[in-house]
Amino acid sequence: MSNGLPKMHQAHLQQVECLITLAEELHFGRTAERLCCSQSRVSQLIAALEAQVGARLVARTSRRVALTRVGEQFVGEVRPAYRSLLRSFDRARERAMRGAVQELRIGFTGMVYEEVTATFRALHDQHGVGVHTHDVPLGSPFAAVLDGEVDAVIAELPVHEPELTVGLRFPAQDQFIALATGHPLADREALDQEDLAELDLVHRIGDAPDYWMAARTPPVTPSGAPIVSTAGITTIQQGLALVASGRHAMLACRPLAEHHSRTDLRYLPVRGLEASSSLGLVWRTDHASPALLALARLLEESVRDGHGRERDAALSAVR
Repeated sequence: MSNGLPKMHQAHLQQVECLITLAEELHFGRTAERLCCSQSRVSQLIAALEAQVGARLVARTSRRVALTRVGEQFVGEVRPAYRSLLRSFDRARERAMRGAVQELRIGFTGMVYEEVTATFRALHDQHGVGVHTHDVPLGSPFAAVLDGEVDAVIAELPVHEPELTVGLRFPAQDQFIALATGHPLADREALDQEDLAELDLVHRIGDAPDYWMAARTPPVTPSGAPIVSTAGITTIQQGLALVASGRHAMLACRPLAEHHSRTDLRYLPVRGLEASSSLGLVWRTDHASPALLALARLLEESVRDGHGRERDAALSAVR
């Protein structure tokens, strides 16, 4: 019984898989081995697909196998959709194994802190939503969420794109400057923003907006003095290694400084940059979902509870 679709839209997934594999191998024998079937079965699948498309897709002689021009174009168009479908199957299997009815793909540009992973567990327990984490390039915090590769990203703010929504703002953190212990300024208790003009700050490499890059590595001090930045980084570890060499410095928020304590580095507070660094849970404005809203609520509760514990600890210390 027909489902009303044109015949060319009724190609079996096995036929598409066979053509894509043949396009990679350009050999019927190796294609059959990869698909665990006979060469005659490969020929049947290709012939059936060609019949539905209405054109030759594969040119085969006694010496070589090649895609026709139509075949090359067809494979180029269908391969992304096929791979996306496979990823959907993989995610469905992972959700089934974890007992989650839904899964969120959350990107990170740095460490996944314990408070955040605890919230992920609560999201699974309370809402049946699992979380699969993805590393996002340090200097490209928004590309993956804009392209739909992840559902949301926990990244440094600000965010000015109308296509993106900040679902939750984490508490702002103090900014520190990371210096090698032997650096001439490392023996100070703190630095002023104007002191940044005496340093060579590392900068992020990526396609992030200019305003975001400037927030990570300011080009000038408040008085307008230029701040030098001759080295780019793609990971935090790379930045710390450059800082430890003694030739560069790097701005870092308090959590990063606390989680990356090293004997060859010193973190100094920067006066004027108190509570100036913050993270946000960011998703595409047109892709908000109940699962993302639930995650934002749980993260907000976690942040609020954390503030309560800090306040109670401070009061106990005073008493």
